[in-house]
Amino acid sequence: MMKSKNWVVTFALVLAFVVTTTASASADKIKLRIGSGHPTGVVYAGLMQNYFQPMVADRVAAETDHEIQWIEGYSGSIVKNTEVLEGVQNGIVDIGGMCYCFEPSNLPLHAFQVMLPFGTMNPITSLRIAQKVYAQEPYLTDVFEDKFDQVLLARITDQGYNLGTTFPWTDLSELEGEKIAGAGLNLNWLEYAGITPVQGTLTEAYTGLATNLYEGWVMFPSAWVNLKLYEHGDHYTLIGFGAMTWHGLTINKDTHDRLPEDVLQIIKESALEYEEKVGIFNHKQYPEYLNTLEEEITVTELSAEVRAAWAESLRDWPQSVATDLESKGLPAIKVLNLALDAAESQGYKWPVRYEVK
Repeated sequence: MMKSKNWVVTFALVLAFVVTTTASASADKIKLRIGSGHPTGVVYAGLMQNYFQPMVADRVAAETDHEIQWIEGYSGSIVKNTEVLEGVQNGIVDIGGMCYCFEPSNLPLHAFQVMLPFGTMNPITSLRIAQKVYAQEPYLTDVFEDKFDQVLLARITDQGYNLGTTFPWTDLSELEGEKIAGAGLNLNWLEYAGITPVQGTLTEAYTGLATNLYEGWVMFPSAWVNLKLYEHGDHYTLIGFGAMTWHGLTINKDTHDRLPEDVLQIIKESALEYEEKVGIFNHKQYPEYLNTLEEEITVTELSAEVRAAWAESLRDWPQSVATDLESKGLPAIKVLNLALDAAESQGYKWPVRYEVK
């Protein structure tokens, strides 16, 4: 009887050891869900997957006692473009990459560079402008935590925007009445010039062009190449709307707070490196994507006169949108003037110097 009792005690101790060891090993593996509504053919999403994720995983494995296991959800497989902010807020994804263009109600001021079209086409300069503005207006960072239960990790810039179409054109009058797609505020670039704007998302851009849902897209060249939009949009016109820093990478606040400090520090440092990498990559790749397009379709440059006329048609829009946002309690006048000044401090000369008061 005593032997039996000792055996039970021994078995219980062994079982407890196994359970404890398993729990300890399990605790060292950190699962994080990461995603975007955009496909990885869009530069920032591709670099989330191929640059940010492996950097974090490799550093965590090398520098801590933990291991990162990524659960990926790109192309809207977990959260669609319009759902990323809410998805991070609710913990559906731990880390999300989003375009503020899909949050016109929640984050209207974060698209401030879009409110100043025909700005710099250099993504690195665009990022420097945004960094300077964010540093001088804390609201842009704080609102994520204050209202949406998440923390901003990185600001993300695009390549410069131009216009791809299914037809040739050289003058604004030839675009009047044509359906051209865009996202959020950049639809105003079209509407003010007499063009019919259509809200679109890149996940359905190829089909939209193929089915004549619209006849063009305000778009940067990387997407025209990577998503093969040139197969239906065989004309790409260099306009120079500007490179916009109007995407963000955020992390759920609860996830942020419960991560081990050493892991969290690595994520934050990697996010800042990713922020720089996207700008550098977009700047370097821009001419290469244009070369690829020139091999496939017709690429032309808009005349300086037509570009100036287009910019002039938008002269009063920044003031209009700033006045509207100020009425909602947002520091739009301050932010737009900070952006105008920051661009000029970087050596940029506006074709139309917007006045916002």
